[in-house]
Amino acid sequence: MKIAIVGCGSRHKMFRDSVVEDYSDKHEIVALCDSNGHRLRLAAEAASQPGTNGVATYLAGDFDRLIAEQKPDTVVVATPDFLHSDYIIRAFEAGCDVICEKPLTIDLTRLKMILDAQARTGRKVMVTFNYRYSPARTQIKELIMSGAIGTVTAVDFRWHLDRVHGADYFRRWHRQKENSGGLLVHKSTHHFDLLNWWLGSVPVDVFASGRRAFYRPEMAVELGLGGRGTRCADCAVASSCDFELNMDGDENLRSLYREAEDEDGYYRDRCVFDADIGIEDTMQAHIRYASGVTANYTLTSYSPWEGLEIKFQGTKGDITHRHVEVHGVFGGERAHAGGDAVTTELHLAGEHPRMLDVPHGEGHHGGADPVMLGYIFDPEGMEPDRFGRASDHVAGGWSILTGIAANMSIETGSAVNIPTMLRARGIKL
Repeated sequence: MKIAIVGCGSRHKMFRDSVVEDYSDKHEIVALCDSNGHRLRLAAEAASQPGTNGVATYLAGDFDRLIAEQKPDTVVVATPDFLHSDYIIRAFEAGCDVICEKPLTIDLTRLKMILDAQARTGRKVMVTFNYRYSPARTQIKELIMSGAIGTVTAVDFRWHLDRVHGADYFRRWHRQKENSGGLLVHKSTHHFDLLNWWLGSVPVDVFASGRRAFYRPEMAVELGLGGRGTRCADCAVASSCDFELNMDGDENLRSLYREAEDEDGYYRDRCVFDADIGIEDTMQAHIRYASGVTANYTLTSYSPWEGLEIKFQGTKGDITHRHVEVHGVFGGERAHAGGDAVTTELHLAGEHPRMLDVPHGEGHHGGADPVMLGYIFDPEGMEPDRFGRASDHVAGGWSILTGIAANMSIETGSAVNIPTMLRARGIKL
């Protein structure tokens, strides 16, 4: 398979390295594309195989020329979220399939354009929901599929982002909804996809609330950072700020972003307390599914720890799953947890609760990434996937609809019916 990658920021590395290091006997990266020439050169250097002429590079404005000259079979889209739809559609029209970073896109207009293009061309898009492939999350799917707790009736799902990872969304392009759809689309697409997949259903009604409670100018003053600057690199109080991002002290950030600033003026270290940030940091949603299941969901982005907590209520009992990814942030360093920080408890009616052995794997996202990449780049070498973990345009669409409806509910103060919302836009999934 001939592969072109569009977007050479940090997220493309997973795909690039997997092809170059693990699947070069089956696939070839024939082109790289980015709006920033510096990052493009770094990516090409990393992707080039010894003894070859290297990988062809194209600036974003030359994407159509890339397609015409290199004729890729598949385009990997790893650009900022609001650009996904443009490249997906252009790839479809050129006869290419697509592998897309989550989320599929950020709003209903772009979603309809993707769906229409897919119906018109018959091309395929895979959205890379790596959380589905985590052994621990797959175990939950297997328990539910087996009927271990009977029929699932209700879910409580809480996701905690710590003050390093969570804060990062407020200093980058993600901090404006027109770029990312807000965290309820950009980040929660993972979580809503897990719920859709676990439950084997789709969301119908959403009522949500959300606000920016922590990453605000008033909090900066409360923390003694009243003299802060617009970015960490030239901030007078950076040395006393727990949220400082020192790109010059991090080789990867320095080479990928700091040294690329002169080409496009993109600053990776904007102040997380800026007044003009347009996304929420505290969000809750109540969701009703077509199956009748109801779910309560909470996302916070300034927690003292990072991970998830989820409880499934069923007619025979319940499942409680907890994963501590980071114990906390101490002196600016994140204390990552080990495999034993993942627990799953099965409690059936009339029985004592049982702690189950939780499978885990090696690699990022709890061992999920290597498994997902195997199914993407070497499906014949993998076992048949009885859990249905691959995600197409339909799954990608449903994963963002909860977040889009939640954003609409926050804005209007009313519950949003997703089928009504889709009919009003002429969208069919």
